[in-house]
Amino acid sequence: MKKKLNFMVKKMKHKIVVAYSGGLDTSVMVKWLSEKYDAEIITVTGNLGQKKELDNLEEKALKTGASKAYILDMKEEFIKNYAWKALKAGAMYEGDYPLATAIGRPLLAKMMVEIAEKENAGIVAHGCTGKGNDQVRFEVGIQSLNSNLKVIAPLRDWEFKSREAEIDYAVKHQIPVSVTKKSPYSIDENLWGTAIECGVLENITVAPPEDAFQITKNLEEAKNTPDTVSISFNEGIPVAIEGVNCSEVEIVTYLNNLGGEHGIGRIDMIENRVVGIKSREVYEAPGAKILLKAHHELEKLTLDKDTFRYKQNVSTQVSNMIYDGLWFTPLFNSLMAFVDSTQTVVTGEIKLQLFKGNIIVLSRQSPFSLYNEELATYTEADTFNHKDSEGFINIIGLPYKTISKLYKTNRMEITDAMGQQVYQKIE
Repeated sequence: MKKKLNFMVKKMKHKIVVAYSGGLDTSVMVKWLSEKYDAEIITVTGNLGQKKELDNLEEKALKTGASKAYILDMKEEFIKNYAWKALKAGAMYEGDYPLATAIGRPLLAKMMVEIAEKENAGIVAHGCTGKGNDQVRFEVGIQSLNSNLKVIAPLRDWEFKSREAEIDYAVKHQIPVSVTKKSPYSIDENLWGTAIECGVLENITVAPPEDAFQITKNLEEAKNTPDTVSISFNEGIPVAIEGVNCSEVEIVTYLNNLGGEHGIGRIDMIENRVVGIKSREVYEAPGAKILLKAHHELEKLTLDKDTFRYKQNVSTQVSNMIYDGLWFTPLFNSLMAFVDSTQTVVTGEIKLQLFKGNIIVLSRQSPFSLYNEELATYTEADTFNHKDSEGFINIIGLPYKTISKLYKTNRMEITDAMGQQVYQKIE
């Protein structure tokens, strides 16, 4: 008779990969998840150029309950493969926001998927709220890259109804957080810009307090003398400052510091969130604002009229897709293929003056410049044939001349956009 062997099978803990910033939400989340799911927590942090929250981050994650903490330097990849794409597209959400946080999310989603696959974890978690944009960006990005991963969003489910309640939980469990009830700002920072939310900023009748801003000076404290800066581009990508070749990170860092000294890049806007609500957002993006201005000026110099006009529509579409978390989609890739095709001539140098929040263009140069001074001048050097204009105007105006005759012949009454009578009906 064979002896029966009893095996004690230890149940394996779930592994949860957490997108970890070290801020209030994710710090509380690590402890909460480990208790709620009795899971092994692996934190993942991408260094996209943020500063304050990287201090002692690994120690903090482990002390809070994580079994392992990844901190990856992704600054170069972020600028080269994400920010530069947005720059070439001229991406500015609703005309103001350079999309710093939105550009970073697809890279962080990609990072989470890669670590989850490496650690054989079937679950990933993020610290985004149920009415924010980032939940969409993370989850759509993760689903697009690995549809087998389960995504947990604790802030949509847990018992805390306010950031103050989270602070109380953090104090109770001795979780170190920099946020206090007196300064409850939620700050997301990377090289392309800083987003500041919460606290008094939720009152749209109140101007942002100075302590909300992280990297820019107010105009009263900004430099009293202007600075000039020359930025060189090659096929739409910044490559040099003052003729000196620099790395991607060096260029953005230099312009952030210089622009911040002049109070450039402060943004206070009401924007339309992905979920449909309006929110008041405060941003700082000195380097991005400077580069977007310079790039746009170079495009105006080098792109033909029809391409330039069409690209403005594409810029709006790309901006909306980035904001909505649709980076890893076929349409986004197709639009970026068009953008890249336009950038082959966007090479040259733009010289700017920075002063008291203003970005002023001083000089434009490009080997692909479509500006012809002999055609544009009003001096005796003018080579434009003014007689050609008569026939050109007749051709352009012909359809509208025909419409005018039709309306009058058929005794029609029409009004303009303001309701004013253009043609009077004849009885």
